[in-house]
Amino acid sequence: MTAEFISLSQLNSLISNEIRNIFEEPCWVMAETSDVRENASGHCYLEFIEKDPISNATIAKSRAYIWAKTWMAIKPYFEMQTGRKFASGLKILARVYVEFHPLYGFGLNVCDIDPNYTLGDLQAQRMKILKQLEDEGVLNLNKELEMPETANRIAVISSPTAAGYEDFLRHLNENAGGFVFYTRLFPAVMQGEQTSQSIIAALDKIFIHRDLFDAVVIIRGGGSTSDLASFDDYELAANCAQFPLPIITGIGHERDDTVLDFVAHFRAKTPTAAADFLIERLEETAALLLDCQNDIAEGSRRILETASAALFTMTSRLPLQAGYLIENRQTEIANFRQKIESAVSRFLGNKQLIINEKEAFFRLSSPDYLLARGYSITTKNGKTVRSARELREGDIIETRLADGKTESRVIA
Repeated sequence: MTAEFISLSQLNSLISNEIRNIFEEPCWVMAETSDVRENASGHCYLEFIEKDPISNATIAKSRAYIWAKTWMAIKPYFEMQTGRKFASGLKILARVYVEFHPLYGFGLNVCDIDPNYTLGDLQAQRMKILKQLEDEGVLNLNKELEMPETANRIAVISSPTAAGYEDFLRHLNENAGGFVFYTRLFPAVMQGEQTSQSIIAALDKIFIHRDLFDAVVIIRGGGSTSDLASFDDYELAANCAQFPLPIITGIGHERDDTVLDFVAHFRAKTPTAAADFLIERLEETAALLLDCQNDIAEGSRRILETASAALFTMTSRLPLQAGYLIENRQTEIANFRQKIESAVSRFLGNKQLIINEKEAFFRLSSPDYLLARGYSITTKNGKTVRSARELREGDIIETRLADGKTESRVIA
């Protein structure tokens, strides 16, 4: 007996009919986008996936598609509302028709997407990154850096061809105060998947020459706001938060703050606003220096006035004071002269006593003084005879007396 059977197409048609009966109306599905691509006909093909919140493993997957007419309406609205390019990796809430095609199988036909859900998820991702940076203790490091008062040596990270970069330079160099700025460009990709790593590479180059710069300005300017996801990157934010120079962002979007904006030292809405920030700081410094100059000038004027008044008073009193001064000096000179004369007199008197004592000593020690007292001096051959043992019989000796000399011969 032959078993009953149906063809595959019949089976798929039955499944298709059942699914159509069950899902007569479209339903809302929460999923993550994957493998998003647009073909030449303008249709968008993608996959919806669901991941385990703990293991991050894919636990569900379905083919999805957005027909060209719907896609032309959904895409610009979604990107305008979220500020993000419709691409893989987005959490979305999509309104879909559940379909089963006999040839192509199961699929979800997207007819609408709620951007508010994606906005909430993007904000949740930002908060998660910011919380991680806070837990690591680096969230506010760049904000806490001290910006130099005369910050005019600027490292710029931007695409060389970006209109925002040209606007920044023109606005900076044509400032009304005539302040001079020195800039150097470190080129980087500012949109797309390579943005984060490209900016980090530019920061690494600046770090090598960090002593040559006062601050870093990251400029995006122009372009679509749908590329802002590149600036909600943890690795980029961590590098900027810990960079040793103050970072100023001028990414060119006014509605949303990215994670990069949050960790930067200062967030400017546009590249020209970043230039304004630098110019205003120099204007404030110049005003402060002018105030200091005026204070110094006023202080100097007061000092000169006080000194002039004191000099005038001194001049008016000078004749009288000079008389008193001369009289006092004359009295001091007279007293000093008297003291000198007295000291010299005492000195000469002491010296005279010493001289008299020495004179008396020499006078009493003189041979003439001894001869006058009755003594005599005996010499032999011109030498004084001090002992009788020095004489021999027959020696001729000379005897000197007070009133003359005599010669004698020794006989015994």
